[in-house]
Amino acid sequence: MSMPENFLWGGATAANQYEGAFDTDGKGLSIADVERGSVKGVPRTIDETVKEGVFYPSHTATDFYHHYKEDIALFAEMGFKCYRMSIAWTRIFPNGDDAKPNEAGLQFYDSVFDELHKYGIEPVVTLHHYEMPLNLVKKYGAWRNRKLVDLAVRYAKVVMERYKEKVKYWLTFNEINALVISPRPWHQAGIIYGPDENPADVKLQASHHQLLASALTIIEGRKINPEFQFGCMLIYPLSYAYTCKPTDQILAREKMLRTYYFGDVHVRGRYTNSCRTFQESISGHFTMEPGDDEILKEGVVDFIAFSYYFSQVESDEPLMELVGNVAKGGKNPYLKVTEWGWQIDPVGLRNALNNLYDRYQIPLFIVENGMGAIDRLEEDGTVHDDYRIFYLKEHLSAMKDAVEIDHVDLMGYTMWGCTDLVSAGTGELRKRYGFIYVDQNDDGSGTMKRYKKDSFYWYQNLIRTNGQLLDQEE
Repeated sequence: MSMPENFLWGGATAANQYEGAFDTDGKGLSIADVERGSVKGVPRTIDETVKEGVFYPSHTATDFYHHYKEDIALFAEMGFKCYRMSIAWTRIFPNGDDAKPNEAGLQFYDSVFDELHKYGIEPVVTLHHYEMPLNLVKKYGAWRNRKLVDLAVRYAKVVMERYKEKVKYWLTFNEINALVISPRPWHQAGIIYGPDENPADVKLQASHHQLLASALTIIEGRKINPEFQFGCMLIYPLSYAYTCKPTDQILAREKMLRTYYFGDVHVRGRYTNSCRTFQESISGHFTMEPGDDEILKEGVVDFIAFSYYFSQVESDEPLMELVGNVAKGGKNPYLKVTEWGWQIDPVGLRNALNNLYDRYQIPLFIVENGMGAIDRLEEDGTVHDDYRIFYLKEHLSAMKDAVEIDHVDLMGYTMWGCTDLVSAGTGELRKRYGFIYVDQNDDGSGTMKRYKKDSFYWYQNLIRTNGQLLDQEE
């Protein structure tokens, strides 16, 4: 059996990890632009501003800004039905609170959308993907401050009005629940906790502001174009109970509340009993203003987008801990791990799809899934990434089972990142994900030449058969 006829096959990237050109055509500094990548075991470092003589991976990334036509042509060659990307807030409002938008930035995305439509590729656009203006951190304290709600909605209205005939699918915040999962939510919200702050209070207040901004964006967007489709975007670090011990079951449930907290508000338009349980579990408090309840209720999403990379286990007994993406959890003895310690759990993707669909009963969209690895470019220009093909084959077979056997309503799948880019987790270029190898290295060397990996041709055949290739390879 093939996937639904209108299934959106594609790939995903983010502006700060892919575009480069960090100070070109009026772009301002984002929080990603002052973060150094980890090199030879040295952890990532956040600077107050860009320092001379320091290599920042986002400054060049893999230069989509100057290669977008070439890259989109390669996406079209694979047969992409959609391409998930983000708009950099700092290309539109360089400081986040400028009086007028930057026309050069708006024009760049006009050109990108026009190029995508030339090949019949549907843009799926994330408005906030780990790249808020650095000025808003320094001036307002980032998402702690309710002022950011107004500024974020103003930015969203500008781009939605500009691209109302070019973009149908919008995601408000990338991995919005990373704000409460991460011990230092710099990527998601531009926040580093102060010595006198209660992190739980900051998490809940910043989360409320982002949830408000999301709801208001959806409300305003539907006025601009009633045909817009809006989704939230959650990171889904699936948690299993380590044993059948009842307390392990409770711990696994409590771990998942960090995700469902945001899903409940996005879909149900209110803070549910599960939300209150989570608030109390971290001893956090936040302030709501009159009218906030009505905003959240009106600005609910049409679908749930999510990232899935790994699963973890929970127990009240000490466990060996593995780190994956922004979440930490126990090692599962039944699973293998990647070079970066991420547990590989294809069946977990089927579980994730069923958990989300059973809970919310609205369409789902897998917008991130993939495997970071060290790829080798051969002298003849080939890259033999059979390990990536195996990873995708296993995960997509589980996805297909969720659709065909479990009757999950799934809109599409976009592999992260469809071409090599900077890793969000480590800030490295050597941790490669894509179907397309880009000759760019962590020391800044490279030609930026693009090469097709073996997985490029496998994914091309998968899309051509609309998923039937998975049945043929069993």
